Amino acid sequence: MSARPDFQPEGRDEKNMSPLSRLPHERVTLMVDGTHFVVDPTLFTAHPDTMLGRMFGPARHFTRPNTKGEYEIAEGIGASIFRVVLEFYKGGILQCPEGVSVSELREACDYLCINFDYSTVRCRDLSALLHELSNDGAKRQFEAFLEELVVPVMVSSAQEGERECHIVVLTDDDIVDWDHDNPPPMGEEYSQILYSTKLYRFFKYIENRDVAKALLKERGLKNIRIGIEGYPTCKEKVKRRPGGRSEVIYNYVQRPFIQLSWEKEEGKSRHVDFQCVRSKSVPNLMASLGEPTRPSVTPTPQVDELDRLWISPDPRPHSQAPPTNDS
Repeated sequence: MSARPDFQPEGRDEKNMSPLSRLPHERVTLMVDGTHFVVDPTLFTAHPDTMLGRMFGPARHFTRPNTKGEYEIAEGIGASIFRVVLEFYKGGILQCPEGVSVSELREACDYLCINFDYSTVRCRDLSALLHELSNDGAKRQFEAFLEELVVPVMVSSAQEGERECHIVVLTDDDIVDWDHDNPPPMGEEYSQILYSTKLYRFFKYIENRDVAKALLKERGLKNIRIGIEGYPTCKEKVKRRPGGRSEVIYNYVQRPFIQLSWEKEEGKSRHVDFQCVRSKSVPNLMASLGEPTRPSVTPTPQVDELDRLWISPDPRPHSQAPPTNDS
């Protein structure tokens, strides 16, 4: 078998070339999920940006066969999925047949560094394909939202010494008008407000919220919650209560929220050091119950509980305990 005229340029040192480079038409045996595939490695080298293209390329030497001369590759990828992958190397299209999971094919493409989009994938289950493409688009979109909108709000909270943040996403047309004397009773005044109709629409889908949560977790944030909650925007009416007290009824709208934390010592922040807490317990339980105590023991009650707790065991009139007001 003769080599191609353009395969080995004149003056190239054969000693520094891999065996696959010296024999461009040599077929190799791949072992994937217990199944043998006999292929021409030049199929892979035609796509040098993929993992298999780099493994069998002329500049790589780390690809070694086993004792049987087989190349064990693509661990975790099923044989049916790999057959679809080989079709991509032959014709540039991933034709996903019925019975093959689109999500598994997507994971295989990510592992093998193969571009997964509508230009390279054909699938009868259009819903599954669009779901994967939407996940890609949602990740790219939220990465932009995160840098442009969310991170500045988090930085503002961090500069005030906070280590967690609760962000409510309102639309561009929402108006917040609270009564300063009667704010909402739920603590909404501590929430950060972010006006963005685009981000509001993004969080409308639970799948997008899952993508955003996964991305925030990748960025090292903790205690992440993303959902929909009621948020008070403006006064709806004011009720007068007996005694002249006013009660403001607010109009609530359903809006997305993001809650997250970057606290490093979250467990220690909620730890109570009981050595620093002043005890108000009874120093002598028997004395509090009116039982006689040992003569050698002189109970020393706390000052703030002297009038209520101390009952002397001595029956003499001058040492009688003062009457208490407890019923």
